Amino acid sequence: MTDLGTDEVLLDVADHVATLTLNRPAKLNAVTPEMAGAIAEAVAWCDASDEVRAVVVTGTGRAFCAGSDIRELDRYATPWDFRNRPDYCDAIRAARTPTIAAVNGYALGGGLETALSCDIRIAAATATFAAPEIKLGWIGGGGMTSLLARAIGASNTALMIMTGDPIDADQALRWHLVSEVTAPDDLLARARAIAATIASRAPIAAETAKVNLRAAYSMPEDKALEYERDLQTICFATEDAAEGRRAFTEKRPPVFRRR
Repeated sequence: MTDLGTDEVLLDVADHVATLTLNRPAKLNAVTPEMAGAIAEAVAWCDASDEVRAVVVTGTGRAFCAGSDIRELDRYATPWDFRNRPDYCDAIRAARTPTIAAVNGYALGGGLETALSCDIRIAAATATFAAPEIKLGWIGGGGMTSLLARAIGASNTALMIMTGDPIDADQALRWHLVSEVTAPDDLLARARAIAATIASRAPIAAETAKVNLRAAYSMPEDKALEYERDLQTICFATEDAAEGRRAFTEKRPPVFRRR
């Protein structure tokens, strides 16, 4: 277990897979400013560690995350201070390491944005997703509209952000918000299995694939194709790529070292 200075955000590592757990179940894992700082610290630690090649993000209890703790929002002196606060979704989105959201329950507001900020999302059959900010007089600000629209399309996004009403895990799967739905008891094992598969691949290539996917959404097609070729060339020049070619020739599993 890595000490983050709080028991409300937990980080443990096993077999190159880190599990980042929001651990405030009595408040549906609603995020305080202190928790946001711990999440950012955990992500930075994972990116810097040679022991971590994939990260699973999940929650304890009935919720994945209910977003920012609304009772804490009045701590910001002005709306401008609120706008410029350190954001936990930004931290997850900026992670170099591949991330998997294991959505075990309620993913509401910033919790939905947290899941959307991960590269891969799977959900328990009991999971619920919503963008309820409009019911309180504002909209999401952690990437809600942009990320949700990319995942489920403009009309479905409009339905969620303009009504604030929830969807269940089956609807999320039909809308491609998540890749898989599992039995609740199988969720974490399945997320860790996906993470373990990614961790077994060449780390530089996995991290570069993540960069390339992000670029594919933000570049014109011709530039995205050109950028992909450049990234492929960078990966091809690594020691891991040479090891992959040797292992293929020698008919053995490769041993990747992030070099």
